[in-house]
Amino acid sequence: MMHTVRGDRGQGGRGRYALTESEHGHVWGVCSEVEGLFREPRRATYEFFGWVPDGAEVRGWVGCRVWLVPEDTTTDPWLLEDAESLGPRPRTDALLLTGMDDYMGPPEGHRAPVRLHDGYRWLGSCREFTRVLPEERATPSLVLRGLSPGDRLRQALAKGTRRALDLGEAWLEIRDDGGEPLTGRLLRPKVRAWRPSSLGPDRIDLELDEELDGPVPGHASPVWDRWLAGPPEGPNAWAGLDTRQREAWLELVRERGCRLEHQDRPAGQLYELDGRHITDEQSLFLALGEAVNGPGGYFGGCEAALADCLLGNFGYTAPGTLLWRNFAPAREYLSQVLTAEGEPYDLVARVLEVLAEGRMRVTLA
Repeated sequence: MMHTVRGDRGQGGRGRYALTESEHGHVWGVCSEVEGLFREPRRATYEFFGWVPDGAEVRGWVGCRVWLVPEDTTTDPWLLEDAESLGPRPRTDALLLTGMDDYMGPPEGHRAPVRLHDGYRWLGSCREFTRVLPEERATPSLVLRGLSPGDRLRQALAKGTRRALDLGEAWLEIRDDGGEPLTGRLLRPKVRAWRPSSLGPDRIDLELDEELDGPVPGHASPVWDRWLAGPPEGPNAWAGLDTRQREAWLELVRERGCRLEHQDRPAGQLYELDGRHITDEQSLFLALGEAVNGPGGYFGGCEAALADCLLGNFGYTAPGTLLWRNFAPAREYLSQVLTAEGEPYDLVARVLEVLAEGRMRVTLA
């Protein structure tokens, strides 16, 4: 499924897009609509034979990160991202699970028993599994609608040769309606076609022979629409989202936060964290980001990134004090999580240690 990013869905924003040459920064063109940015990614399917659930039945969306842990301790666990359960296969003892594992798939030929967990709880185990890759499909194009082409692109289109229409390595820069940087995508585009655009004189619809490595899935569409309109004006705008959409929100917060120039505040500042809505790992880091850098602010998306932010250049200068209000939800939901290997540990305690190492004194309330 694909759709065009537009500004006509409720409070959604249109955004601004620029295609630039990666090496020298030349601008190929700018536009306000992109088709092909949102598309369901290719997903692998796992069939787990002899599935034995550990507690509740595994149905529907399972988790942002599901780890497959081999019983053979010499083999490392691997990750299935954005995992969904298709339920048990009819008249069998097998469970079907889909997800993305392009970077951390199973070792070649591995079929031995595995246990599964989602970072918070064990889901179940199987005696054997098989992995089915998605079928190859036609590469969808990326269309920049209403593009105002730069001089270099005009020259390339005028030549029309295969070499001229190969734009090399390029960067699709994505900004919100206010022009603030939000995120981007690395491309190696070749021009497939172009035509006059209905969106204005001297504009074209440029079709690129390019499939995004990281398309935005449909469930993230409302989150993107909200951010394309601009950053949130108040805190906790993410609080009503489920974990899947909080993950999409955190990804945009992280990418935007790493592009903005932050002015570090003087040492000795007091920061207040609203912990009422911390029920998963994503909300923990969203709340921390807003405590330090305000609504939509970024201050790490994992323990390692938090440690980096505490060193400076992300709004904080040591030492400082963090007043953590409503600490109980974090303790309830995140004090017993699982490592990739399935070992239990206390995420909240570890985050408090990282903050202490960064000379952030935490007061719990």
